[in-house]
Amino acid sequence: MTTFQAIILAIIQGLTEFLPVSSSAHLILPAQVLGWPDQGNAFDVAVHLGTLMAVVIYFREELKQMTVAWFGSVLKQQHSADSRLAWGVLWGTVPVGLAGLLFKGFIEENLRSSMVIAVTTILFGLFLWFADSKAKINSRDEQSLKIKDIAVIGFAQMLALIPGTSRSGVTITAGLLMGLTREGAARFSFLLSIPVIVLAGGLKALDLLQQSTAVDWSMMILGVVISALSAFACIHIFLKLLEKIGMLPFVLYRLVLGMVLLYWVL
Repeated sequence: MTTFQAIILAIIQGLTEFLPVSSSAHLILPAQVLGWPDQGNAFDVAVHLGTLMAVVIYFREELKQMTVAWFGSVLKQQHSADSRLAWGVLWGTVPVGLAGLLFKGFIEENLRSSMVIAVTTILFGLFLWFADSKAKINSRDEQSLKIKDIAVIGFAQMLALIPGTSRSGVTITAGLLMGLTREGAARFSFLLSIPVIVLAGGLKALDLLQQSTAVDWSMMILGVVISALSAFACIHIFLKLLEKIGMLPFVLYRLVLGMVLLYWVL
């Protein structure tokens, strides 16, 4: 992998981790469409670390409040909106964590193809369009989530294990269908990404430890920095523009990308 390829892949990871367009799909496609070499587990760990740093830094104040409130709910039985949100993030992560452990091998062997990506890109793009069409009447924020809402969003997140689905896309879709505003759905989706990125990065790190291949630390550092910067900018701009532009631009992008992929595959 060249330095140019590393920069492009890190930017792709930083942007698509939080946009509803599927980061896994965009990281798979350069290898399958352009013939680029697979970036390998080490680089995957690096760019996951970069996106994790970005979301933690961006939501640092909220995370501080949620952490304090969560400990208060555990140690002193003092419950608040922040503690309920923290519990929501934790419980919302359980389904995808279990599904990842159970089906990781099957997905890696059978679903990482351009055809699967093309179909899921179009299908879940249409679901996102439908959910966004209902968003105008939504008025709830992420701190109003109930157990049922968290369960629906959590189980929807399981589908993101299928390449092309988009973790942020499917969780935002579920949040919108549960009555959250666009910003509320996006903010909860981004908070949910923190434990998911930790789990995904951790699994890849374990795989890396079992390999004997040498690690190119300069590429690793480059991946962390570039993915962190692009992810932070993406979160900030996305949340600023979301209520103005809605999800339609991302829906159209998914439909065009999916059709191009279908044409290329067929």
